[in-house]
Amino acid sequence: MHTLRYEPISAAFYADRRDKLAAQLPVGSLVVVHANDIYPTNADGTLAHHQNANLFYLTGIDQEETVLLMRVGKDGSHEDTLLLRETNEHIVIWEGARLTKEMATQLSAVADVRWTDAYNALLAEWVPAAKEVWLEQDNHPRRNTYVQTRNARMQAALQAAYPDAVVKSLYEILAAMRLVKTEAELAQLREACRITGEGFVEVLRSIKPGMGEWEMEGLLSSAYIRRRARKFSFLPIIASGKDTCVLHYISNHKRCEDGDLILFDIGAEYGGYAGDMTRTVPANGKYTPRQKAVYEACLAVHRYARDIMRPGLKKSEYERLVRVRMAAELVKLGLLTQQEVDAAPENPLCVRKYFMHGTSHSLGIDVHDVGPADPIFAVNQVWTIEPGIYIPAENIGIRIETDVVILEDTTEDLIPNAPLDVADIEALMQ
Repeated sequence: MHTLRYEPISAAFYADRRDKLAAQLPVGSLVVVHANDIYPTNADGTLAHHQNANLFYLTGIDQEETVLLMRVGKDGSHEDTLLLRETNEHIVIWEGARLTKEMATQLSAVADVRWTDAYNALLAEWVPAAKEVWLEQDNHPRRNTYVQTRNARMQAALQAAYPDAVVKSLYEILAAMRLVKTEAELAQLREACRITGEGFVEVLRSIKPGMGEWEMEGLLSSAYIRRRARKFSFLPIIASGKDTCVLHYISNHKRCEDGDLILFDIGAEYGGYAGDMTRTVPANGKYTPRQKAVYEACLAVHRYARDIMRPGLKKSEYERLVRVRMAAELVKLGLLTQQEVDAAPENPLCVRKYFMHGTSHSLGIDVHDVGPADPIFAVNQVWTIEPGIYIPAENIGIRIETDVVILEDTTEDLIPNAPLDVADIEALMQ
């Protein structure tokens, strides 16, 4: 499609997603999923549009004011209607052309495409006839926002207009579906990860003491966009010195000093899918002995975590096993005593003093992608692996992260082009 920077997934993928969703819903269900709003900044400014992940997952449409309506019949049959923002001459002049109905059908495989102003009339016809109305709700356990989404606002309006409607949430069904990736999704993720790693390696060759964290961010942005990424997949973390110990440092405002470590937690978005990697490198191209020792300990835990990430292992058990291995490494580094670890050897929570976050999260359309609360690892799930060791007293914070897809008896590293070993990093920085 000429309106897209990326190569889209085939429309057959989105038709298949809707088939699988409909197969899990009762006869007489009505599905309603809205696009995200375009959020205001100040004066007449707005943020860039970031599409609702579930709408994108079900349609491939990345445009504001889009609505998907699905009416579910017997044996998983369903009738789908897509509502689009109608374009006009003013929009074309100021913002550029929007999707035509024909283009939307080509992207989504939805044959019935209408303009968004038909929304209220369709609800008036279909909501009273529906046994259950299934709505998009963001119930991600880490969500914390005071801003009402378009889906939440439209749900409130729907319930006010139709108080007798039986309203259900799509969250758990779609979260479980999105946890396991198809081959089409893996292709998009591989490209997002390729761009993520290549851009980092390009910038790695330019790093030197005195360079601004913001300069590295600018170089990364250029490297990603030149490779057809739309943007960073999340606000980039480029933290040097003591701020390597700040988990979500995003100001990127300092100059890195000789002897500093620089922690890059970065990712590129391609085709709506996110890359996510972390590397920690020396500003001057050479780790000190202590920096190297901590890095090698973190890398040992990283490799152990990858070795045990196999189908059938429960996520909570995986995290426990990684903590046990991390405890052993922290004892070797002199950060914990064996007595502290022996107080709870099967689940050494004492590691939280130096490793305070989880090892892995699901990855997909969202960086912290949706899924069940405590999933069991399975083939074609995509996860990050990102242990870290943070020692504020020594200005040493090291995190090492890559993205992997789980296979039958191994994992595939989706960012093989970004070096992990000390020798490889130092060689590139020379």
